[in-house]
Amino acid sequence: MSIQWFPGHMTAARKKAAETLAHADVVVEVLDARLPQASSNPMIHELRAARQRPCLKLLNKADVADPQATQEWLSHFSQQAGVQAVAISCKKASDVAKIPALAQKLAPHRNDAVKPLRLLIMGIPNVGKSTLMNALVKKKVAAVGDQPAVTKSLQRIDISSRLTIYDTPGMLWPKIEHPDDGLMLAASHAVGVNAYIDTEVATWLADYLLAHYPSLLTARYGFPGEIRDGVAVLEAIAKKRGCLLKGQGGALDLEKASLILLNDYRTATLGRISLETPALRAIRAQRWAEEVQAKNAAGENEESSETPNPSGDAPI
Repeated sequence: MSIQWFPGHMTAARKKAAETLAHADVVVEVLDARLPQASSNPMIHELRAARQRPCLKLLNKADVADPQATQEWLSHFSQQAGVQAVAISCKKASDVAKIPALAQKLAPHRNDAVKPLRLLIMGIPNVGKSTLMNALVKKKVAAVGDQPAVTKSLQRIDISSRLTIYDTPGMLWPKIEHPDDGLMLAASHAVGVNAYIDTEVATWLADYLLAHYPSLLTARYGFPGEIRDGVAVLEAIAKKRGCLLKGQGGALDLEKASLILLNDYRTATLGRISLETPALRAIRAQRWAEEVQAKNAAGENEESSETPNPSGDAPI
């Protein structure tokens, strides 16, 4: 399943962000700690690299992510030039209070009223940018909602004479290359619901949880030991929660069961879960590259078999 979602306002938002970056000192990229790389917009890397701006990566929602996976990501990002990473929860005032000082270390020359520190906050939809903005300013200046792409325009806020913040709309990129990334983003509610089918995303999530967090599934839903795959997980949830299609002889309502699983993951009712680690991402990238290579090879072979025989002789 290939998931793509790029609403029209994101093109304008990217252009405006590129213009604003010329006046910013540090890019503050907000990531979802449960999928730090999948939730990192490659366009943000391109924009800040072009302007040679340092980046403070905030792994938000760290309180609902797998702690071990989060530590692996912090170590991974710390090896990147011009990058500092920290795990936070934007809902914790103490975590948010650390951000200006951390950003200041990346731009030590911007430290007074004459040269105030200018931060450009960026990230994909629904990672918590608006919650972060409201916490930094200590009042509601950005709309917050459980649907992606609530913020649609860039705004500037002067927090003090020494600190200015630019808030950008959530931006995805035009083409999500890796299918697993699209599925992780959909499962985490970072793309619009019109871009995916709930049952397909939930089946992928169930397969992943079965492989990496089976005890959390058992604790939440009381599964028997014979559950083998994602479809069986959804069927078991449907039976457990009485999800039946009306007027269809007791047939299971897998769509309703899918929504239950997705909601339990999104709200952390299942527990602290991460959908990727640096090592797992490398494995997925290799698998995807092999699949693309095999598909390209198959296409070349098909074209070769269809090449006309100019001699008119029977093909050998």
